[in-house]
Amino acid sequence: MIKNLQDTTVLHNGVEMPWFGLGVWKVEDGNEVMNAVKTALNYGYRSIDTAAAYRNEEGVGKGIRDSGLSREMIFITSKVANDDQGYESTLQACDESLNRLGLDYLDLYLVHWPVPGKYTDTWRALEKLYKDGKVRAIGVSNFHVHHLDSLKDAEIKPMVNQIEFHPLLSQIDLRSYCKKNGIQIESWSPLMQGKLLDNQLLIEIGDKYNKTPAQIILRWNIQNQVVTIPKSVKEHRIVENADIFDFELTTEDVNRINGLNRNRRIGADPDNRTY
Repeated sequence: MIKNLQDTTVLHNGVEMPWFGLGVWKVEDGNEVMNAVKTALNYGYRSIDTAAAYRNEEGVGKGIRDSGLSREMIFITSKVANDDQGYESTLQACDESLNRLGLDYLDLYLVHWPVPGKYTDTWRALEKLYKDGKVRAIGVSNFHVHHLDSLKDAEIKPMVNQIEFHPLLSQIDLRSYCKKNGIQIESWSPLMQGKLLDNQLLIEIGDKYNKTPAQIILRWNIQNQVVTIPKSVKEHRIVENADIFDFELTTEDVNRINGLNRNRRIGADPDNRTY
């Protein structure tokens, strides 16, 4: 059982990654993101997930420095933007992200989306960054099985696949593929951007454990062995989201939530996205 906010999963290269962290998509650069990061770290979070495309890496870096925690205590993820994909441009993009964050290395660097015709060259660049020690782990985001299959001949296989995952989109086949291949699944938009919080089943299960629907979803994620990074800028919500380690959903309740799956996305399907 995952018992606290600092518990980690071990990636296939031996790097430990916290099961739970703070996402900062759509969080404004400057004070908003800086304060969110500082608040989360102050309350025991040890993982922060950003991306070049979020345009808030500078504020994330400032929040990390202002927290007073040593660099080694924090797991920091960023992602190469679609416009920067390709071999040489990805190497440069990583340097630019590190510069904005004010860091010497990243704990995890992801290919943000599988841009057709580019993502395999982007992956080769990530392999080089990994070998050069600029990143401790490398992975992908929004990759379907066929995208992952096209990296089968790569020198290093992805350590993480960050995907849209929540009770209405449980991505069973993709998760099964990743588990078989030692790729850790990570969830973005675990709360479906708030659209699940009035779901009657989740409310009912929440009442049973004296937890909110959001806490039930986040606990369900963790019990499905999915790394989870809910976004919030409000202090009380950052604290509440992490208050999921003092209970465990029964197998029956996990299965009832599993039954909500409708293969419904809130974000773009990677195969139908405009790149």
